[in-house]
Amino acid sequence: MATWTRRDLIKAGVAGAATSLFGIPESLLAQVARGGVVVIGTTQKARHLNSAVQSGIATMMPAAQLFATPVRLDANWKPQPFLAERWEVSDDSRSITLHLRKDAKFHDGKPVTAEDVKFSIETVRDNHPFKTMLAPVNAVTISDPHTAVVRLSEPHPALVLAMSTSFCPIIPKHIFGDGQDIKTHPRNANPVGSGPFKLVEFKPGEHIILERFDDFFVKGRPLLDRLIVKEYKDPASLLLALERGEIDIHSGITDPLQIERAKKAPNVFVQSNSGPAIGPIIWLAFNTKHAQLADKRVRQAINYAIDKDFILKTLLGGVHMRAVGPIVSASPFHNPNVEHYKHDLTKAGALLDAAGLKAKADGTRFGLTVDAIPGSSDMKVMQEYLKPALAKVGIEVTLRSSPDFPTWARRVSSFEFDMTLDSVWNWGDPVIGVHRTWLSSNIRKGVIWSNTQSYSNSKVDELLAQAGKEMDVAKRKALYQEFQKIVVDDCPVAFVQEVNFNVGYRTNVQNRPTSVWGLISPLDEMGIRKA
Repeated sequence: MATWTRRDLIKAGVAGAATSLFGIPESLLAQVARGGVVVIGTTQKARHLNSAVQSGIATMMPAAQLFATPVRLDANWKPQPFLAERWEVSDDSRSITLHLRKDAKFHDGKPVTAEDVKFSIETVRDNHPFKTMLAPVNAVTISDPHTAVVRLSEPHPALVLAMSTSFCPIIPKHIFGDGQDIKTHPRNANPVGSGPFKLVEFKPGEHIILERFDDFFVKGRPLLDRLIVKEYKDPASLLLALERGEIDIHSGITDPLQIERAKKAPNVFVQSNSGPAIGPIIWLAFNTKHAQLADKRVRQAINYAIDKDFILKTLLGGVHMRAVGPIVSASPFHNPNVEHYKHDLTKAGALLDAAGLKAKADGTRFGLTVDAIPGSSDMKVMQEYLKPALAKVGIEVTLRSSPDFPTWARRVSSFEFDMTLDSVWNWGDPVIGVHRTWLSSNIRKGVIWSNTQSYSNSKVDELLAQAGKEMDVAKRKALYQEFQKIVVDDCPVAFVQEVNFNVGYRTNVQNRPTSVWGLISPLDEMGIRKA
């Protein structure tokens, strides 16, 4: 029997829409059995499951199954109805009216109302680490039990996108609105949502077990009986679990040798470029307050001294794309016409000389320490490469390791570093995932993935402020084009790669997600092919 992808089903649905469910012809749905269990393997470790107050794949993937959101995004970045069956944006773009489904229930049987939407949006605005995501929301008013109006202090071009996936989980006010601190609420580890699956068991460090919510508002969904997220200690054991059939989905293979192994495994399909909206970039970040690194000529010199083509093609096996700026190439706002910092040791040396850091008799100029996120083989390879690469221009590099992620995050967010390899993601729209890293107002000690480079440029602040409220796409694009040129020239980071997420599936897993959010979209359509 042929293996049908969700994209195949969508194409087929164009011809058979008269007898289809959400664009999937009934004849093809019949090939996917209702029932069954899918196990997703991951190395990500969730602290809790409430994505209203927590970012990151570890929380967002299960949260997308537990909580419904106002809208969902399709394969073409278009918002589709979900909890909100329709919505209207005001003529002045300062409010959006959400008309909720009247048949949506939480897992405890209580109805989902506009009060829950108001409570949830205000909770996300006030507590989520992506501060710019809902910053313009100044009020949510209620017209009736199923109509909520989100009111803005200024236009917000990313608002609808910000109400998709796990960014905007609608959480029950009757549980989370009891006056306890939402960030440490005991129910964050045992939440009630209105998504396609409800929680059975969460054992941190081991697994998350979800089962079908029979009263889910999309009739006939989800198809699966259970969805299990199982944690593994490292990428090697996770890949072995896929090969042995212990798991049905490997949530992210990035190592080129492991990708080739997965492709050769029996009954395994590897999907590349999964979840393009996530937009992960790996870069070398500089502490711009460091004595030498405060001079942008030094930062530029280091950028020229790094051979990114060698890293990507030789060290990392040609799996990932070259990153050249803060907005990924999949985004409509990407600007490829920036300085690419092609490998040039002569230029690097000249810049260091101009900065007054001339080579001593032994050829050395000064020393720097480089950190990296622990647990990533790609990061480790790049970190080790930097020592001999920068030695060629007289910079002595000391490699510093962190025993765990919290140690690395504490060092970097406290500005106790010289350079660090980091992975920072676009998250669909620059307002959500890009602004936070470059705004001078977001230099926040103790907060990882804020502006930890301590980068400050008033023109950049001005451009991002304008782009964050500009509703005209062409004008907004022009603002981001200029922003990217300035940031790349200032060089607070050296951009290295755009990560290509490769997801491994057992071939009996059907209706694989094609939303731009990949596995952090609702998996209510996913099923197991009939034998």
